Amino acid sequence: MPPPISPLPLKNGVSASHIWLPAEPWPSLLAFLCHRFNQVSEQEWRQRLTAGEVRDQFGRVYGVHADYPANVCLFYYRVIDDEPAIPFNERIIYESEHLLVVDKPHFLPVTPSGRFLHETVLTRLRHRFNNPSITPLHRLDRETAGLVLFSKQPETRSIYHRLFSERRIHKTYEAIAATRLDLSYPLTHRSRLSEHPEYFFMTHEHDGKANSETTITLIKSAGALSRYRLEPVTGQKHQLRVHMASLGMPILNDTLYPEPLPQGRTENMSQPLQLLASSLAFFDPVDEKEHCFHSDLRLMDLA
Repeated sequence: MPPPISPLPLKNGVSASHIWLPAEPWPSLLAFLCHRFNQVSEQEWRQRLTAGEVRDQFGRVYGVHADYPANVCLFYYRVIDDEPAIPFNERIIYESEHLLVVDKPHFLPVTPSGRFLHETVLTRLRHRFNNPSITPLHRLDRETAGLVLFSKQPETRSIYHRLFSERRIHKTYEAIAATRLDLSYPLTHRSRLSEHPEYFFMTHEHDGKANSETTITLIKSAGALSRYRLEPVTGQKHQLRVHMASLGMPILNDTLYPEPLPQGRTENMSQPLQLLASSLAFFDPVDEKEHCFHSDLRLMDLA
């Protein structure tokens, strides 16, 4: 069920999270919250309740001694105490009444998830513009750099979403990856992709009707490494990384494909994934303009 409009305002660019409370008995709201979110201390929940930072969809404030209100949508602020700092900044390369086009650096997530809340493009933009309606129209992996489109207004958001669903936005990527000169370029790779059976955070190829397609063009070869242009027709999770790895030319510095490196290792920000969302081209049906945007970021140079 989609959430109602949050009664809590942006807090340092962060929108309130929400949960629909199940229809089951609990001695108090505090008891439920401590059970459901056991990574948050009871003292922390008491502080949030006392500060009026827990409210339902009608704006009702719940205090420390509140009864458990089944079947309501509860809003609260998520907090991460040990969030890693990302020392790279996004750059806005285009703004209209309806759109933002942002050049995203490597390592910066597009949206909050996991251990990242404030250090995301979305949170930074909402804080900068004081606009809770800013929403990404598509995603890039945290490890991938380049162009991301954001909607500024709910009224026109569905129009731009249709551009993606109807494949009317042409996306081009560049990658530095292992050289294969025995293939004929440009080549089109199609395959069936789905969630990895062992690692939920990965995607894998398997038998079945293709649901992914990428055109790959060799731009420059320099010994063991080459520069490629990648043009995805579809937008499956990790599609470009999986397709390149499956062809025996994994993207340089990929920590997941073809095999994931051990989790818990220290992230090396001096060795970014060599994948860049380099251009976006489309006709804007709202402004009635042809757009072609290019990233100012660059991958490593080849000798």
